[in-house]
Amino acid sequence: MRKANAALPELSSPCPFAPFGTVIVNHTATSPEFPHGQLICYSVNQNIQEGNPTLHGEISGINNCTKILTDPSGPYKLTPKAALSAFHQLTLYTNAEPCPMCASAIRWSGFKECVFGTSIGHLIEKGWSQITLSSSDVFSEAGALPGATRLLGGVLRNETDAWFEWQFDEGVRCPRGCERKGGKGLCEPVEEEGRGRSEL
Repeated sequence: MRKANAALPELSSPCPFAPFGTVIVNHTATSPEFPHGQLICYSVNQNIQEGNPTLHGEISGINNCTKILTDPSGPYKLTPKAALSAFHQLTLYTNAEPCPMCASAIRWSGFKECVFGTSIGHLIEKGWSQITLSSSDVFSEAGALPGATRLLGGVLRNETDAWFEWQFDEGVRCPRGCERKGGKGLCEPVEEEGRGRSEL
């Protein structure tokens, strides 16, 4: 979960407006191509960067993972069919509860586990527009799909919640490395002497 948070300043900004980060890890199986605990890929929400409204952190992560798994010059060199099977061994970590679109993509992918931090309910409380359908509800309606995805929520939410609390409330402090210009508006990056971008 901390790596999902760390991907935000690494791939986006120290104070990204839509700070939805995802990492995909092998935490459920050991095999020659996927050693236990290995981080396979990561990504963040790419809506603004790509102009694609479906590129939430989870879907962007799945897309990135597919490219990495099937890259003929990459570490895995899997066929498309083998890549589809590989998802069944992997855990997806996301710092906020997947929306219904992303929860559906996670179940269609067949992940072994999905672990999230901040809940949809907390996002709504903090001003985020959300479809009020929980990941648990989506997963419970996906029983006809093969396999099962274990869902774990609220993991390290004491660390993930803060990423989503400043965007719509000017009374909340900006993330480290950011400030509100003129005391109002969105948080913007500021240069801190001797501090570079966060590393995974």
